Amino acid sequence: MDGIHDVGGKLGFGPIKVTHHDAPFHEAWEGRMVGIARGLARAPDWNSDMFRHSRELEDPVLYLTRPYFDQWYKAYACMLVGAGVVTVEELASGVSDGTRPKELPSPMSADTVTKAKRAGARFERPYDKAPRFEIGDRARARLISPTGHCRLPAYVRGHLGEVIAYHGAHVLADAAAHSQTRIEPLYTVRFRLSDLFPEREGAADRVHLDLWESHLDDAG
Repeated sequence: MDGIHDVGGKLGFGPIKVTHHDAPFHEAWEGRMVGIARGLARAPDWNSDMFRHSRELEDPVLYLTRPYFDQWYKAYACMLVGAGVVTVEELASGVSDGTRPKELPSPMSADTVTKAKRAGARFERPYDKAPRFEIGDRARARLISPTGHCRLPAYVRGHLGEVIAYHGAHVLADAAAHSQTRIEPLYTVRFRLSDLFPEREGAADRVHLDLWESHLDDAG
């Protein structure tokens, strides 16, 4: 969807404050929120794309003003209530009513969350069709205005790029956010910065995006 989350290439939001911190979080509660997110019992059909879409539905002013991990809190709270895992009353009181869906796995313990590490994983899916593009092909990012979750940034839509890598077939994030399973080829497409932003004419910089096949049209 074309929401406030897709701010790439848009003006008027002021300078970006670049700061460096030795600690992994600005505040202690942020680390606790990450631990809670990793440890909570997720509904069986949840995925990261649903989480991203839940954040995108935030009111634009709140999206731009809430701390990042506060957005996490609200998104997970909405997903938990929407999946029937908890009630609004339980969230407000912080006390469980003692019931839980039978298919819900147990939450991870704090000790398990601390020790858990993300092992290197690959996510390719079987795909019995030939990819439409080959490395070196020119492709045009589709000019669309989607109403649902979309991983094609607005600033690149309608522009020509070059396919420089093929990553096999993967679950389309745009569909997964809405509980649909759709497998498509995934590519890395390189765009010239000067094509995306004419005021950068002559710049040698390039923008690389990982895009699914349905994000792309033939160059012609």
